[in-house]
Amino acid sequence: MGNLDFSVIGSSLPYLMKGLQYTVQLTVVAAVGGVIWGTLLALARLSSNRFLSMAAAGYVNLMRSIPLLLVIFWFYFLMPVLLQVVTGAERPPSIGAERSAYVTFILFEGAYFCEIMRAGIQSIPRGQVGAAYALGLNYSQSMRLIVLPQAFRNMLPILLTQTIILFQDVSLVSLLNVTDFVGAAGKVAQRDSRVVEMYLFVAIVYFVMCSGLSMLVRQLQKKIAIVR
Repeated sequence: MGNLDFSVIGSSLPYLMKGLQYTVQLTVVAAVGGVIWGTLLALARLSSNRFLSMAAAGYVNLMRSIPLLLVIFWFYFLMPVLLQVVTGAERPPSIGAERSAYVTFILFEGAYFCEIMRAGIQSIPRGQVGAAYALGLNYSQSMRLIVLPQAFRNMLPILLTQTIILFQDVSLVSLLNVTDFVGAAGKVAQRDSRVVEMYLFVAIVYFVMCSGLSMLVRQLQKKIAIVR
């Protein structure tokens, strides 16, 4: 431990912050896209259309039953081959690691956000939907104006907690040689032979950020709690 030299962190801080910026950016995009995709999946699962409901349920169960890392590799390596077969191109199109990361996380996290939103929608008393119909609103209007706003409010703390988990999972993109926070730290560690220092710094940053966000979520949960 006496040989530790943390000066490498200061000299590499701009590069590390650039990686952290990408990690936060991917987290935000994947969370917003995942919530939108998950909400659509939740509505499909609750649909009276049996085929639509079963298709959405199958998708959600598939995504929740396989590791995220496997989904990342599937999309990155297999999707270009599938696109080549479909389009009849001479060679597989280049999707790129960063684009694969965005699409993969949105598709994967959508399955988890779907179950959260489905629980939120089902937590709204059905009498409110009946009241909306009595006021002349159709299904789409009652969902958009009455049910979904309340569901988002009820599920907001859980959605944010899932986003914190997503923030941690984003570190897996470093395996695709994407320069996120962990990837940037890994490159600096290999360059300067300071593995312990760099990964200890990464662990501290993740701990501080995730702990702080978790405290904010708990405070938000108390603030928006509805007394029943």
